[in-house]
Amino acid sequence: MIDLTIADGVAEIVLNAPDKRNALDESGLRELDAAYADAEQSGVRALLLRGEGRAFCAGRDISHVDPATDDVPGYLDELLTPLLRRMASFPAPTFAAAQGACLGVGLGLLIATDVVYVAGTAKIGSPFAALGATLDSGGHALFVQRLGAHKTLDLIYTGRLMTGDEAVAAGLFSQAFPEDRVQDAASAAARQAATGATAAFLASKMIVARLRDERMNLWQAMAAESLAQTQLSQTEDYREGFAAFQQKRPPVFRGR
Repeated sequence: MIDLTIADGVAEIVLNAPDKRNALDESGLRELDAAYADAEQSGVRALLLRGEGRAFCAGRDISHVDPATDDVPGYLDELLTPLLRRMASFPAPTFAAAQGACLGVGLGLLIATDVVYVAGTAKIGSPFAALGATLDSGGHALFVQRLGAHKTLDLIYTGRLMTGDEAVAAGLFSQAFPEDRVQDAASAAARQAATGATAAFLASKMIVARLRDERMNLWQAMAAESLAQTQLSQTEDYREGFAAFQQKRPPVFRGR
């Protein structure tokens, strides 16, 4: 179900169950967690996540779930949340290409990814109104932060799904592309990031996460930037970047 390939410093993780729109059950979450662990262990400098077929990920696979015995906290708290934390803290830039359904757990996977490119026709929102369940996987936080309370509850109450174009226009994700171009665009961005100054990218990743999660003010953010810049000044890539600028040549970063 989960495929991992590594080449030229880029890990590509593929949700490969197109017959069920890449919906994830407990074993699928464990496989995905293991793929991220293996990618991290390999020391890649960028990661791309995508789904095979007409959907990125339609959410949790509930085809064989009995609501009377369903272990909800086991799935969400013990499997999904640790996976999303691993994804969000991955020590390299991460990218996702998303088409078709991006719902429930699928939306959570995108939230935990640094840069998300979506097909203009992708479907994003809360389909839970028809299930008697509530939006999960971080969807409330994303929607309220970007859309506000009223639009968030409108999506939840009505079950209306946004297109990828709408989601990008609202600031949910990075860029929208035609469906036949979105994977190539995300792959190209991941390959480019893999040749960049990895430590500098990670410094920005951590500062952005703190701004989001800790609500740092301007001066706290400036202090974090100063500390990061001081630490980066001791790296090979920092010295290479300055040398390349002064010598009027492209830099050659090695992620060190």
